[in-house]
Amino acid sequence: MDAKILLITDVGALRDQLMDILEDYPNMKSITFSEVKMEIDRISPDIIIMTETESDDEYEIDLLQYIQREIISSIILFVSQSHDFFSLRETVRAGVNDFFVIPDEVAQFKDRLQKSVKFFIEDNEKASNISLRRGRGSVVSFFSGKGGVGKTLVASTYAQTLQLESNLEVVLLDLNLQYGGVETYMNIDSNRSIVDLQPVINELNENHIRNVTEAEEYSNIEVLLSPRDAEKAENINDADIARIIRACRRSYDFVIIDLPAEMNSNTYAALEESDKIYYVMNLDTISLRIFSQVEEVFTRLGMDMSDRLELIVNMKNNMNELKLDDLKNFIAANISPIQLRRDERGVQPLLNQGEPLRKSAEEKKLTALAKDIRKWVHTQHKS
Repeated sequence: MDAKILLITDVGALRDQLMDILEDYPNMKSITFSEVKMEIDRISPDIIIMTETESDDEYEIDLLQYIQREIISSIILFVSQSHDFFSLRETVRAGVNDFFVIPDEVAQFKDRLQKSVKFFIEDNEKASNISLRRGRGSVVSFFSGKGGVGKTLVASTYAQTLQLESNLEVVLLDLNLQYGGVETYMNIDSNRSIVDLQPVINELNENHIRNVTEAEEYSNIEVLLSPRDAEKAENINDADIARIIRACRRSYDFVIIDLPAEMNSNTYAALEESDKIYYVMNLDTISLRIFSQVEEVFTRLGMDMSDRLELIVNMKNNMNELKLDDLKNFIAANISPIQLRRDERGVQPLLNQGEPLRKSAEEKKLTALAKDIRKWVHTQHKS
């Protein structure tokens, strides 16, 4: 049985492009936005392709939410003509399984559509569930306005733990483009890096990503390394970063990103693509002041962090200048109840030997930091 495909659009030129692509699918119908509430239940499509509207963004979200309520099991692909970070974030939150910019990502759109139809044909009952898991990976970023807070170690250990203690596919992106860092904690020696994706950046797909990533020895987590080169880093722009993250989102269950401390266009692009942002900080006055400055930057840039940002305290010990209650008195943002302990005796020997903090799912002797991160991962991702 062929999958029933429904195209929802009013946009003339974009509609024509999509109709040309969909002409090979016999069981396809097209309706306008005004016809959705009258026709959607009658058609009961398996795959819905919806374009951006000419109305405001709230109308798109309301329509998507209505579709989700009426047709629970459908795969929803959203198509836009521009790289709009806000639109992407809001449509994904509304339940869209994938987002494409046409014509830039027409090849990826065709590939995703073919896979969706194939899943449906091979297993009608399970197709949409498979696509939901594989088509909408979660993007989790680790950020801090202050260097030296242990962000990269926390991000890499978090990613390893998530990979080791689940059946999920995880990729770790090192966006510290000038100097790197993840390769040290993962003990990876490779010349391949994110810059190797530039020749194929406009038609990026899963195979391109997996050809460039390196597998960490113990967890088998895939790592997309930084070029660790200031000159090469200048050639990577925010549009490249967005495309890479979106390609990873389509291919992995979790995309973990280690971000640099500076706020530039690339950092902004990654933050806007993120479903969750963990801001790593220490319990001291400098960290508190810098976080206040970071909040001001978020406000000036119009970035809504209310439901995405969570503070995670690292290097907690009895000698800290501040207590957790001090943060709560000065910070309105959500603060994680999990605090990561300072553990130089346990961590430093491993770092000196070039060994990661996690090696297997069953290991019994973990450092205090690794134990805290394992507890944190289990709390965040209960199965």
